[in-house]
Amino acid sequence: MNFDKFFESISESGAEIHFDNLEANKSHFLNNEALFQLPLISLIILLMAKDRRKPRVSEIGQLVGESIEASMSGFKGSAQHIGWSANLRVRTVKAISFLEHSLLIEIPNNKGKIKITELGKRVINRAMEQDDTLAYNLAEISMAYRNLCVSKQLDMELE
Repeated sequence: MNFDKFFESISESGAEIHFDNLEANKSHFLNNEALFQLPLISLIILLMAKDRRKPRVSEIGQLVGESIEASMSGFKGSAQHIGWSANLRVRTVKAISFLEHSLLIEIPNNKGKIKITELGKRVINRAMEQDDTLAYNLAEISMAYRNLCVSKQLDMELE
């Protein structure tokens, strides 16, 4: 049976499929854990996407963790190794999905690196312009990300 005959036979038989819209929309709701951490992780990803050195999608989870670890005193020298956290990587994937769905970043298939959109640039620039703790911490994270990139580049040149 081909597609045309299949759909014709379905319409003739009067068969119907009912979807519960409440369940379909429920999958887009975020839980409390995601609501707490998703905004910070999303802003960190926007910082990375805005930087000259665009990270590969496969490296973002580790880079977010390493940037947090290097910039926030509570994580410096701790045994938690947040850069290797599986939970952080899962949350990073959710943040990337959110950013892509919100049209703040794009992920071109040909390069595998994230690309920030104009809207994404406006959002992160607005957050960085403020004179508050968030802007200060984002600047620290941005500097930590740049230092990580420079360190990795130097390591590659030494090998």
